[in-house]
Amino acid sequence: MTHAHMNRAQRLRLTIEDEIVNGVLRPGARLDEAQLAERFGVSRTPIREALLQLAVTGLIEVKPRRGAVVSMPDPTRLLEMFETMAELEASCGRLAARRLTPEHQAALAAALEACRAAAEAGDLAEYYAENTVFHAVIYRASRNGFLCEQALALSRRLAPFRRIQLRARNRVGQSFAEHAGIVEAILSGDEAETAARARAHVLVQGDRFSDLILSLGRDDAAA
Repeated sequence: MTHAHMNRAQRLRLTIEDEIVNGVLRPGARLDEAQLAERFGVSRTPIREALLQLAVTGLIEVKPRRGAVVSMPDPTRLLEMFETMAELEASCGRLAARRLTPEHQAALAAALEACRAAAEAGDLAEYYAENTVFHAVIYRASRNGFLCEQALALSRRLAPFRRIQLRARNRVGQSFAEHAGIVEAILSGDEAETAARARAHVLVQGDRFSDLILSLGRDDAAA
């Protein structure tokens, strides 16, 4: 009974997490336990457990009087998270350039090709999905399981914000060009160049960060 109950909470957590990551539930959105319970046809207990699990990952916050809210980190915190992500990407890229196997090389080529097709089709949702796969391939190519886990966890945490970023004008084309440059550096075995390109690809600074904060403000006002 308890086992089935926990599985239900787990499934609900994954469903809600996917909706946050895919932009269905936006940063700042309130998650009402009663409404979610009604929507999924369950009692409030597994919903509450699912939200507690999500709070541990940082994707949602439980606030006094407001209840559960999709996380909206302050700009400084968000900048710190992107800075950390950029360093993890750089580390994964550097190790991938040093340790690339034929299997990982083939996976990298396939992931880049899928990004190219989505970018050329102008399909933002598809590009976002393939972009996630592309980065995961690089994490695995580092052949450091612990580093890969850390990168995947922070990548998922930042997913709602990276998704918003990709909506910026011309960003998909630019993102793909940067992907191609990262792959070129990995294939050449140039660790320093790979790290530099991977870091620059993720780091949000200057205008890009201002644009992200402005779009978050606009989304919040529209919610």
